[in-house]
Amino acid sequence: MLTHQQIQLIQSSVPILREHGVTLTQHFYHRMLTQHPELKSVFNLGHQRSGAQAQALASAVLAYAEHIEHPEVLSPALDLIAHKHVSLNIQAPDYAIVGENLLASICEVLDVTMDSDLVQAWAAAYGQLAEMLIAAERTLYERQAAMQGSWLGWRRFRIARLVQESQEITSFYLEPVDGEPIASYEPGQYVSVRVWVPELGLKQPRQYSLSDAASSGHYRISVKHEAAKADQVAGWVSHTLHTLRVGDEVELTMPTGNFVLQSADKPNVLISGGVGMTPLVAMLNHLAALDMPQPVHFIHACRDEAVHAMRAHVESLAAKHPRLRSLFYYEQSSSEATSPATIQQGRLEVEQLPASWLPADADYYICGPKPFMSAQYESLRAQGIPEAQIHLEVFSTGGMPLASAVA
Repeated sequence: MLTHQQIQLIQSSVPILREHGVTLTQHFYHRMLTQHPELKSVFNLGHQRSGAQAQALASAVLAYAEHIEHPEVLSPALDLIAHKHVSLNIQAPDYAIVGENLLASICEVLDVTMDSDLVQAWAAAYGQLAEMLIAAERTLYERQAAMQGSWLGWRRFRIARLVQESQEITSFYLEPVDGEPIASYEPGQYVSVRVWVPELGLKQPRQYSLSDAASSGHYRISVKHEAAKADQVAGWVSHTLHTLRVGDEVELTMPTGNFVLQSADKPNVLISGGVGMTPLVAMLNHLAALDMPQPVHFIHACRDEAVHAMRAHVESLAAKHPRLRSLFYYEQSSSEATSPATIQQGRLEVEQLPASWLPADADYYICGPKPFMSAQYESLRAQGIPEAQIHLEVFSTGGMPLASAVA
């Protein structure tokens, strides 16, 4: 338990964190990855390259300090982090490495000694948070271990099939090299995929949503090729994946994640942007296997027809299931001479949808770029949809508590 004095010291550091938080977290990452280079195969080095992870951790440390008296308000974020840590096979000893380097970084950046009251207060705060996460992750590991076909850590999978879904997105059908059973999963969950990146000379993991309903023999992920552009470099892992062929191998951890279909026995509205459609297609396929017991609305927005993945699949399901309605938005003009009624030009504006598309009793699922998700969430709330009925997928560590540093 933190003492009253320690809580006051953590709170007193809030202004310092607002001003120097990014400097502190940049120092922390550089220090830890220099002293423990083996962790480069755990951390997303793409986020290190862009500076996004340092910025995210700075926001996270600040949020933790601001809520130090009532850490329970961070429970949803802690649950999200616990799932991600399990997906990366994070174990309790990893927290000691993070804690050691975080405290040392506080000393070095703020020019205080390790035995100072401020550093000791942060040591206690970090220890408290680590205990909470370790306990949550232990529960998840135990739950996974009880599943048929489960495994711990990284398991080798072979690419059994490749399907080009759009100009940018390819589906990878992955089967276990050992031929043993694989675990089932809930629609909406993801796996961590690890590949050797020649440019880095080491392995890198990324999380990808499972893009199909659970199957007994394989997993499917659908990956956008983050190619180099004028304003961005190529994504290390997505680019590497798109150079692989049938028969090549990758490594996977067990499926996990808390962005899952809540119920098939009520209306569901699935709203996606770009490659964010992948977990929602898994939900849609699961509901189709149940013969759509309740109305389902599938709303997808993307740049244009060329990058629209799985459109034919969704339309074929809509033709078979009267309770399914689909609507697609293209920001740029479609090349089709006559667009079907399901195609709209321009950006998705939820508030302009007919009321029939936004049932008051439905669950709403949103996945896509962060600005897209934020806009749809705010629009739904403005339309009177309760917060408890809106579910979002978030892979970023932005705004998450301190221990997101491990991810």
